[in-house]
Amino acid sequence: MTAPAFNNSFEYAELLRRLVSEDPSERRVALLEAADLGDEALLPALAQRLRSDPEAALRAEAARALAGWDDADVVEALAQALTDEAAVREAAAQALAELRDPATAAGLVQHAWHADAFTCAAALRGLRELRLDTAAAPALAALQRPEGPVRREAIGVLGWLRHALALPLLARTAVEDADAEVRRAATGALGLAGPDELAVVLPALLAALNDATWPVREEAATTLGKLRPEDPAAIRALCASMEDDYWQVRLRAARALGRLRSRDALPVLTEALAHPAGNLRKEAAIALGEIGDARAAVALHVAEADPDPEVRKAARLALTRLAPLAGA
Repeated sequence: MTAPAFNNSFEYAELLRRLVSEDPSERRVALLEAADLGDEALLPALAQRLRSDPEAALRAEAARALAGWDDADVVEALAQALTDEAAVREAAAQALAELRDPATAAGLVQHAWHADAFTCAAALRGLRELRLDTAAAPALAALQRPEGPVRREAIGVLGWLRHALALPLLARTAVEDADAEVRRAATGALGLAGPDELAVVLPALLAALNDATWPVREEAATTLGKLRPEDPAAIRALCASMEDDYWQVRLRAARALGRLRSRDALPVLTEALAHPAGNLRKEAAIALGEIGDARAAVALHVAEADPDPEVRKAARLALTRLAPLAGA
């Protein structure tokens, strides 16, 4: 997007003229051409269209044309557009989510403090993967706001920052927030905990395994698998989750139990080899291989005849891992 797009100054001047034409259709064609050209020289003109074009649809088109440009002036123009009409602000929010250069997005932090919920959430979303330390303060403040989408985006920022000081608040959010999607996001963010912080997050994760909403329970099992706590309470809770009404939760619990390599999980994982969901049977076979207990060999031999080829493959690989233990 940095190569010169114009053969001569006349072409450049002509495109600029059409960008400010009184004819909306001519401006639209010019905007599309400018987006295709991807020339940095056009950024000021595109930003001006975003700020001042009388047609909302064309302001939205200008926002889309500015996506992917890590330029401080472009970021500010897009941030200002977050309070525009719905189509414009949605396009601006999407463009901000494509930022990749923290240096050019520093000005976006102030918009994360904005009283307007959409503006705040969009700014936080744009900041999420940039890992700007200055984004931590507005993200922590946003966790106290009443709007669920804002709290979800705040959790994303804190998770990408691996902001350990936020763990107690994230743990409380994972258990107490009224919004299930917020609880799920907070549960996932607890995976940033280090070994010395497991005591802070483990009670919340165990509570989340009993959440009323199954995606939260699924996320809790996933996070426990990432953290691999040695606490026996985690093993017991994950084994209990192998009886969850949703096979998706059971699958993540099986994966976590395999990573924890707990022999206490052998009965529930062996039983899962007969579950109707092929994905769960496959995950159970993989987990049994990771645990590496030769007592699982009989059940895995049965699974070698499973109707699902992926399950058969997982069973064979698991048996390969068990073979040295069985003296084969």
